[in-house]
Amino acid sequence: MFPDNLHIGPIPIHWFGIFLALAIAAAGWAISREFQRRGLEGRLAWDAAVVGAIGGLVGARLWVIFESWTDFIDNPLRFIFSGGGLAWYGGLLGGTIAVTLFFRRHSIPWLAGADAVAPALALGHAVGRIGCQVSGDGDWGSETTLPWGMAYPHAVVGWNYPPGVRVHPTPIYEMLAYLAVFAFLWRTRHKTEPSGRQFGRYLTLAGIARFLVEFVRINPRVALGMSVAQLVSLVLIVVGLGLWIGRRGAPAPTATGVSP
Repeated sequence: MFPDNLHIGPIPIHWFGIFLALAIAAAGWAISREFQRRGLEGRLAWDAAVVGAIGGLVGARLWVIFESWTDFIDNPLRFIFSGGGLAWYGGLLGGTIAVTLFFRRHSIPWLAGADAVAPALALGHAVGRIGCQVSGDGDWGSETTLPWGMAYPHAVVGWNYPPGVRVHPTPIYEMLAYLAVFAFLWRTRHKTEPSGRQFGRYLTLAGIARFLVEFVRINPRVALGMSVAQLVSLVLIVVGLGLWIGRRGAPAPTATGVSP
C-alpha cells in the first residue's frame, strides 16, 4: 500500500483514480476485441466501457449513500466527493442500467451485448481491486495470523484497527478470483451457444467469488448470518445459473472472417 498520492504541481492524483482509469482501459480493450469478434460495431466498444464505468461509479456511490443515510445527511459533500466508499453491487446495478440504455440506443440485443462485455467486467474489477489495495480503501478483512496477512497503516477509510494489526488482504483475494474468472471467460468466449450463457457464467462465478471472500470481510451481517453483499451474490448466482445452464435455443450469431 502506498502512503501518499502523486502530485502534478498542487493537484493530487489519487492511486485509486489511477487504477480506476487502468480498469476502464483494460475493460475497453476486452470489449473492443469481443465487439469485433461478434460482429458488433467496434467503434462503440470504448463508448460502452466509459458509459458502464460512469454508471457503475454513480450506482456504487448511491448505494453507499442509501445504506448510510444518516451519516450522509450529516456530511453530504464528504459522501459525494470522497475517494472511498463504493459498493460493488451498487456499481453492478448502476453499470447495468447505463449499459442497457446504451445498448438500446445503438440497437444492440441485450443478451448479445452482455455476453460481449462479460469478460471485461471481470478484468476491470480485478484491476480496480489493485487500486483498493494500493490506496488502502478500507475493504480489507478481519484480523488474521496467516503469513500473508497485512497491516494498512496509511488507510484512506476503514475500521480503525490499531497500527500494525494484520488483516486478510481481501482486495488481493478478489483480484486473484476475478482474474481467474476473466481467464475462464476469455477461454470460453469462442463457444457457439445461445446468447446469455457467457454473461451467466460471469454472474455465477463472480457471485461465488464475492460470496466466499465475504466470510473474511467485516461487513455487518444483516440476515441469516450473511452480509448484504452475500445476499446479493446469492441472487446473482441464481440468475447466472439460469442463464448459463437454462438457456436454450439457436446459437448466437457471430461475425465471419473476423480475427478473435
